[in-house]
Amino acid sequence: MTATHHETATAAASGAGATARFKSDKAYGGGTPPERVDLLAREVLSAVHDTIRRHKVTYDEYNALKSWLISVGEDGEWPLFLDVWVEHVVEDVATEHREGNKGTIEGPYYVPDAPEQGSTGTIPMRDNEPGTPLTWTGQVRSTDGSPLGGAKVELWHADDEGFYSQFAPGIPEWNLRGTFTTDGEGRFEIHTVRPAPYQIPTDGACGKLIAAAGWHSWRPAHLHVKVSAPGHELLTAQLYFPGDAHNDDDIASAVKPELILDPKPAGDGETIAYDFVLDPERS
Repeated sequence: MTATHHETATAAASGAGATARFKSDKAYGGGTPPERVDLLAREVLSAVHDTIRRHKVTYDEYNALKSWLISVGEDGEWPLFLDVWVEHVVEDVATEHREGNKGTIEGPYYVPDAPEQGSTGTIPMRDNEPGTPLTWTGQVRSTDGSPLGGAKVELWHADDEGFYSQFAPGIPEWNLRGTFTTDGEGRFEIHTVRPAPYQIPTDGACGKLIAAAGWHSWRPAHLHVKVSAPGHELLTAQLYFPGDAHNDDDIASAVKPELILDPKPAGDGETIAYDFVLDPERS
């Protein structure tokens, strides 16, 4: 990684990329009934009004909020803001019925259609990619215990410096992004490198909020996955490593005990074993 990479990976550029990706990939909004919009909008606004009254918000504070909200949009950071501070609650509500694996937030840096690597393969990476080599073996099953052959395991994660391909300059397009398809017994084996903890972008509007509130901006090291199989609900999750200083105070509040891995030393790297159990689609 070069110094130029550090100098040009800005929150504004990353935020703009996340906003553009969201607009191109997501279908949203149009099918929500008016009565549902009315209910949710009124309750959100009521909560804001209650906060203003309870804490005697001044005009200076109100105008500071207005200015900050404008800058969130100008910096393209609405996906970052919502995914860091709101999505974890939406995910909890949306998946509370599940009997299979726990999931967590997607975050703003998912890109569909990562290159196919088969049931056993190495994720695309640069020559001499920094990071500890990591081998991950697992199986995808349904809640009745039956293996799910042909299931898809989409994996993406940051590099050793905390940057994601397609959202920071100087990184190959599909670096550390791959799709793996399980064999007939639902098994897969993935070769990658261990990611590092990183700070969410702090040079934009979200960073201003963090600084003003005296918060930290760290996310623990994690692997992102989407696991899917015909007739089953999509699982979106992040997998974490034990001992990370920010497992207990993740800025995105996305860590769950069930998502913490148990790596074992192996040669010059590590191995992990982690399976997925998917819930059948609800009729």
